[in-house]
Amino acid sequence: MSFNYQGAQIHHSSSPDALGPSNTWSLFGNALLAIALFRCWHILIFFGAWSTAICVINYNGHNLALQPTLITVFGTVLGFVISYRTTSSFERYNEGRRLWSQIVLGSRTFARTVWLHVPDNAYPSAQALTDQQKEEYKAKTLIEKTSVVNLLEAFGVAVKHYLRGEDGIYYEDLYYLVKFLPKYPFPPTIPSSVDLDRTSLTSDGVPASPHSGHFHGSLTRRTPAPGELPFPTTAPIPSLRDATPATEKTLHTDGHPQRGVKFSTAPVELFPAMNPPKYSLLDFFPFSLLVRLLTKDGLRKNGDIVKGRRAARRRATMRSQHLSNIPLEISLYLGSYVSALQSRKVVDAPTTTVLLATITQLVDALTGLERILTTPIPFSYSIHLWLVTVVYCLALPFQVWSTLKWVTIPATVLASFIFFGFLVAGEEIENPFGYDKNDLNMDHFVQNIIRKELRAIMAMPAPDPSVWAFSEENDLLFTSSDTEERVSPSEWVQRGVPKIRNALRVQ
Repeated sequence: MSFNYQGAQIHHSSSPDALGPSNTWSLFGNALLAIALFRCWHILIFFGAWSTAICVINYNGHNLALQPTLITVFGTVLGFVISYRTTSSFERYNEGRRLWSQIVLGSRTFARTVWLHVPDNAYPSAQALTDQQKEEYKAKTLIEKTSVVNLLEAFGVAVKHYLRGEDGIYYEDLYYLVKFLPKYPFPPTIPSSVDLDRTSLTSDGVPASPHSGHFHGSLTRRTPAPGELPFPTTAPIPSLRDATPATEKTLHTDGHPQRGVKFSTAPVELFPAMNPPKYSLLDFFPFSLLVRLLTKDGLRKNGDIVKGRRAARRRATMRSQHLSNIPLEISLYLGSYVSALQSRKVVDAPTTTVLLATITQLVDALTGLERILTTPIPFSYSIHLWLVTVVYCLALPFQVWSTLKWVTIPATVLASFIFFGFLVAGEEIENPFGYDKNDLNMDHFVQNIIRKELRAIMAMPAPDPSVWAFSEENDLLFTSSDTEERVSPSEWVQRGVPKIRNALRVQ
């Protein structure tokens, strides 16, 4: 329970936190599963068995011991290389977190500027308006401001799904925020049969003329009235976006719905906001090595999805270059709102500059996240580091037997855990946008930071300083402690400016 500045209790909603369970045992279990041991235990079993075999052979009279000179030399070099590998992965992880902070900052700045600095009536008129017309324009302005702030939440949600390789808008936390927007058919969707109504195409596959027999009059483009938000020039029609239910004819090969333009009032089947892939046999060594060889972009040759988290991560990395860039589309609609404000001349130049700079900040963060996602550690470097580590751990029992005897077994397992633990941890955090335990909690950024803060901003009208500054509770203006005299702002106004300046000097 918390309190506001007047001492009144504030009741918070009991919505679940996306950070995860709050139970102590659940937190302990999640922390235990996040350590590197559960990602390299199969490797430790192998080297434990290998070191046991070498010890048994040496104990039975076959001397396989080697000089331990190479332990110090190669161990030191290998330690430096693995440290560099882990550091480079953490830099990518930290950069991803910094870019998400940039999205949060941009959302806060844009929402605050729109809610406080855009006037209540953003539809200026040269003629005198009746009270009814004024109220109508104020209502339209409020709907516009609410819609554009909701698009900020949609931007964060769309970035989350985009980074996870989840195409389309058919998700519980995204669909209702963007379904009404006309589409920008960005490459590689130009030309695409799912972005244009097949009935409005000519035999050459190009959009039909409004005067041709192939064109449906009900889908003609409406010219926006002066001062209204412009439709994108590439949008085929100003219809609702993607309201087609997920059926067999509207599914991609990966199981996600296509984005068509047919409108239907039937319920739409939506995917959950979080849909982590389940573990499969291909997630474990040595089968995990086959994911890259037996699959293409995380898919089988016939187009079926390969199960497992490793294949899903591979699929997200490769498919991000072919996904519909929903976040970029949303940024264009944010820009169209600023453009409409400019054409109406209802905001000053500094406000417009802040709004445009914030949109640039959001797109810059999206571009940086794309760079991290689509630029993995070079495969030759990664595989060479793994091979060198394997060779070192294989040779380790031969070099320490003469000194440690049967302690060679736990020593080899411990050394393997140290080296391979850093390797698997580095591989996990180099792409921190998935569902692994150590990945960035993007659902928390979207649900518990951006969404709640934006809704808090919209919960109240723009605060009026002539109201809150002159509240009777503001009675400690020129005092440094509660023990001094409490004087309300209205009384200070009656005392006059000289008394106020004198109080400021004494303070």
